[in-house]
Amino acid sequence: MKKVHIVTDSTADFKEGEDQTYGFHIVPLNIYVNDETYIDRVDLQPDAFLDLMREADELPKSSQPPIGKFKELYDELGSDGSPIVSIHMTGGMSGTVEAARAAAEMTESDVTVIDSQFISHALYFQVKEAAQLANEGASVDDIVQRLNDVRERTTLYVVVDVLDNLVKGGRIGKGRGMIGSFLNIKPIAQLKDGVYSPVGKARSHKQVVSQLWKAFQEDTKGKTVKGIGISHANGQKMGLPLKEKIEALGLDVPFTYTTPIISTHTGEGAIGFMYYTD
Repeated sequence: MKKVHIVTDSTADFKEGEDQTYGFHIVPLNIYVNDETYIDRVDLQPDAFLDLMREADELPKSSQPPIGKFKELYDELGSDGSPIVSIHMTGGMSGTVEAARAAAEMTESDVTVIDSQFISHALYFQVKEAAQLANEGASVDDIVQRLNDVRERTTLYVVVDVLDNLVKGGRIGKGRGMIGSFLNIKPIAQLKDGVYSPVGKARSHKQVVSQLWKAFQEDTKGKTVKGIGISHANGQKMGLPLKEKIEALGLDVPFTYTTPIISTHTGEGAIGFMYYTD
């Protein structure tokens, strides 16, 4: 049986070099800022993007990878008959997974496309599990079943610090945004089944940390935390205190700048907090 190849996109937040360590492949998204086109994580890194976004005349835009890029990679990886599992960010935020499905229909390679229903580290939880299983010689069916299990056991919170990008992107009205900014409201939402659902709000960074810490303790009580991560768009004021609380439990908490595709939606100062259990 040939080894299964694992493919993902650049919205999966992972430490530098982990793609080489675990042997998965990345297809990057594109970002448009002030009429300039950038390739995510290739010629524009997440931290540098925040400087561009802050100075941009208009809200930056992103687009899924061209179908041809997926097909080219699928053709190459599957040329010897090896199967492929391609895992991508939620279809609720991007057409990336649909581009992958279209390419899978065009290639002669055996490709299984998975909508992770998540973003950031929560997407990477699935990618890492799949890559580890593939390295152990697991079948496509075994990998897909494990991805279903991980997805069901994953929790992801997103906290927006300022509402400017939500207003610019048309996700909330200008009046509501002005009131929220005046009151210093920080919306807290969960991403579940690929859909954002508001679950709370806070009036300070300290309140955000307190609410997320409480939710984490309640949700993981009696369970083993298999993976955890905090991504941010210069959200150190919320992210670092939360990281310190969790690391006091003896857990390693990756703390990374999130992809421009996500920080365009959330705006500067936002954080994503995600974990999965056994």
